[in-house]
Amino acid sequence: MFDPYGSQLNGPVMWSRPQHGPQEHPHAMMVLILGVLGVFCCGACAPVAWALGARSLREIDASGGIYGGRHQVLIGLVLGIIGTILMAAGGVLFFLMVLGGRS
Repeated sequence: MFDPYGSQLNGPVMWSRPQHGPQEHPHAMMVLILGVLGVFCCGACAPVAWALGARSLREIDASGGIYGGRHQVLIGLVLGIIGTILMAAGGVLFFLMVLGGRS
C-alpha cells in the first residue's frame, strides 16, 4: 500500500478524523452579554441572563461533553444574579424615596 506522503506502508491504513474540542453552547455568548448589560447598563437584562444562564448550564452538564462554554455561561449567570439584586435594591430604594417624599 502506498502512503500519500510517499512512504511504503505494510498493512491497512487507518485515517482518523481530527479531534476537536466540544462545540460552544449556542447561548453561551448571549448569556455573557446579557449579564454584562444587566450589571452595567440595562437592569432588565439581568433576570433574563439569570434564567437563560441557569437553563444553559443544565444543558451543558447534561450534554456529556458535547457542549462547551461553561465558563462564559457561569460568568453571565453570576453577573445576572448580581444585576438582579442591584435592580431589586434600586427598586426598593426608589420606593422608599417616594414614600419618604410624601411626609
